[in-house]
Amino acid sequence: MVKTKKVKAAGRFGVRYGRKVRTKIADLESLQRKKQKCIFCDGVAKRLSKGIWRCKKCSKKFAGPTFTLNKE
Repeated sequence: MVKTKKVKAAGRFGVRYGRKVRTKIADLESLQRKKQKCIFCDGVAKRLSKGIWRCKKCSKKFAGPTFTLNKE
């Protein structure tokens, strides 16, 4: 996997799709992989799939926004 400074993990696309699109994808992917706070207990919630989250502390599985729980 190729990583570059500007597009980070989206460097896997090579020169395809343009730099602007690849930087947007890289920002979105880094945001969705961050640790998110659980809406019930303030523990760490992990994204299982689109809109499905599970808290590691209280083991609750819940639906929420697609990419991130907390808009920053």
